Amino acid sequence: MTTQTNQITNPKGIGLTSLTAMAVTTSIGAGVFALTSDLAKAASPGPALIAWGIVGLGILMLALSLNNLVLKRPDLEGIFAYAEAGFGQYAGFISGWGYWLSSWMGNVAFATVMMSAVGYFIPIFKAGNNVPSIMVASVIAWSLTAIVNRGVESAAILNAVITVCKLIPLFTFIVFAIILFKDHLFTADFWNNMTGNFNGGATVGSQIKNCMMVMMWVFVGIEGASMMSSRAKKKSDAGKATILGLACLLTIYVLASLLPYGYMSRSELTTINQPAMVYIFKDMVGTWGGALISLGLVISTLGSWLSWTMLPAETVSLMAKRNLLPAIFGRKNKHGAPTFSLIVSGLLIQGFLCTLIFTDRAYNFAYSLCTAAIVVCYLFVAAYQIKYSFQHIHVKGNRIQLLIGILAFAFESIGIYMAGLQYLLLCSIAYIPGFFLFMHARKDAAGSKWFNKVESLLTVAVISSAILGIVLFSMGRISI
Repeated sequence: MTTQTNQITNPKGIGLTSLTAMAVTTSIGAGVFALTSDLAKAASPGPALIAWGIVGLGILMLALSLNNLVLKRPDLEGIFAYAEAGFGQYAGFISGWGYWLSSWMGNVAFATVMMSAVGYFIPIFKAGNNVPSIMVASVIAWSLTAIVNRGVESAAILNAVITVCKLIPLFTFIVFAIILFKDHLFTADFWNNMTGNFNGGATVGSQIKNCMMVMMWVFVGIEGASMMSSRAKKKSDAGKATILGLACLLTIYVLASLLPYGYMSRSELTTINQPAMVYIFKDMVGTWGGALISLGLVISTLGSWLSWTMLPAETVSLMAKRNLLPAIFGRKNKHGAPTFSLIVSGLLIQGFLCTLIFTDRAYNFAYSLCTAAIVVCYLFVAAYQIKYSFQHIHVKGNRIQLLIGILAFAFESIGIYMAGLQYLLLCSIAYIPGFFLFMHARKDAAGSKWFNKVESLLTVAVISSAILGIVLFSMGRISI
């Protein structure tokens, strides 16, 4: 199945500029504001720069795969549909459930880092995961749920305002970081500028490994433009927007994360309060700098939080439409919003927020689980890119697409290992209730709820991974 990629499919649709902004704003949430300190704990400037090159190439392969599949299979709705089309209903469920887990877990990360930003103005919230922070974050989370339940969607003007609020403080920070950059500080022990703590004495390879989870998290959402291709003026614009958006993101992330190595020593960066950019900029220019970044972060996070409140509910709603979950998950109110799905996601976010009282690494833990969950979905995208391209290998250009798919699959596979298998084990626990829901949906749709032999083996493997995760956690081998 092919399409005319240059054909105008919707004259009143979204243009290239708006789609590019969507790809950028969907990905830029809270992560970039906390990026410097997290990266400094993982690596020195040299290994971090290499890691950015690896991650940038890998995400590019994923973006190109998404673009190709959007053009070749415009009939598929929802990112999990590629897994279902290529490998059956069970794979569709695994992919969709992973995307849903990632979506609401991402909101937990938004909550913790936003409250830390508010803590710049009101110190009681500085920790981001204490009781007052979680109480206020809970009120915000349920307020956003209520807004989405009324059928309110982000208008173009609102998205534009949020984009400006995100980019102005980022660009201001980057400009001052360039002006105040000290090359001798940046190049001192370029490959290993601190020993003893925070993996400073680690090899280059291990430092690159330590960077992976931090870097992959900030690209979550890069699929935004491709997923909106049905509303684009041209189908081809979605692919162009994804590539342009990726180029913008990579430039912002590399500059924002590496320039501070030329302003502070790595030991100083690792111990600075989160969100790191707030306190680095305060040190650069004074109190107004911290206030500017904090305000930009709060507005940025609220915008992303609103979008990602809709996303998990819409994901399970689409899964219900495809008989991957019980029909109740797809039931909509008079405003067209999936109320039941919104409430379920809201309750899970609330429960997760409460657990973060017991860890001092709340933000890191939340984004690590979010990234591990979504990588499962991205793996299926790459796998279907490989399968589709191989099946149509005789069509011009599909040999290149096959190579792109293989590279994307290799990157996501290696990424899971390098980012930390322990997070994948913990995500497996959240799949167990999903299996029962999938079986119920299958029974309602086809009259049979039992898995076939292959599905049964895969289910046993996932449950075994969950049990292993619980055992390792109880032994203290996995910590939060």
